[in-house]
Amino acid sequence: MAAAAYDDRDGVIWYNGELINWRDVKFHVLTHALHYASSVFEGQKAYGGKIFKLREHSQRLIDSGRMLGFDNPYTVEEIDQAAIDVVKANGLVDAYVRPVAWRGSEMMGVATKGSKIHFAVAAWEWPPYFGEEALHKGLRLEIAKWKRPSPETEPVHAKAAGLYMIASLCKDASMEHGYDDALMLDYRGQVAEATGANIFFLKDGVLHTPTPDCFLDGITRRTVMELARKRGIETIERVIMPDEMGDFEQAFLTGTAAEVTPLSEIGPYNFLVGDVCKTLMKDYADLVNGR
Repeated sequence: MAAAAYDDRDGVIWYNGELINWRDVKFHVLTHALHYASSVFEGQKAYGGKIFKLREHSQRLIDSGRMLGFDNPYTVEEIDQAAIDVVKANGLVDAYVRPVAWRGSEMMGVATKGSKIHFAVAAWEWPPYFGEEALHKGLRLEIAKWKRPSPETEPVHAKAAGLYMIASLCKDASMEHGYDDALMLDYRGQVAEATGANIFFLKDGVLHTPTPDCFLDGITRRTVMELARKRGIETIERVIMPDEMGDFEQAFLTGTAAEVTPLSEIGPYNFLVGDVCKTLMKDYADLVNGR
């Protein structure tokens, strides 16, 4: 049975300061964010009713807005509380939480002065992003056509809606070609990330991950690096070129939705779902679930 459309669900959404019936949340067709991508968002997950690293996510939402030239009308404490209230009001225990801030319909055109900043938080049950089978077999990734842009062309460190347009193009194309997702290179041809998750590789007991100088330095990415450190596993952040992937033994993705998900294939390169990846998957699951 297909999941309900996201505009037709039971529950409530926190919208500009109050909890509103899910189906009653609306905005105008001339909303600036719809036309010019003047929007930022977060992806959070609640485990056992508690949102993991909530404060870091709320602060990043505020920081992302500032990179787009606007201040969120709510404090980090108010954003935290809105997310907590939504999870509780919807009776959720394990859930995905989506805060979003955007410019409204007061202005139309490229200029933004005078536009109002709106803020909302929704939450819903969401199964594993790539499915349970991927946790055992590993994902198959295609090398994407589109590349992550230069920091001189976009606010690449903001979690901004517009930066995900090429990610959607890459994801759709990869699925049409029979893959699970896509690996995106950056504007220099270096390995960057998947469409919505950071990437790690293992060689001779050492983890290697691309330096996040033109893409998001994920909260889950940093968490997994800390878990690896506690295990005595060294992590090197560096430039990784595509042809190096043939030398790596294991590979995995990290992200709020992806959590820690192993890879079995990237284009012509194959990887084992090995012990280091499995260990970090378990360590992450234990951490977020308070075990």
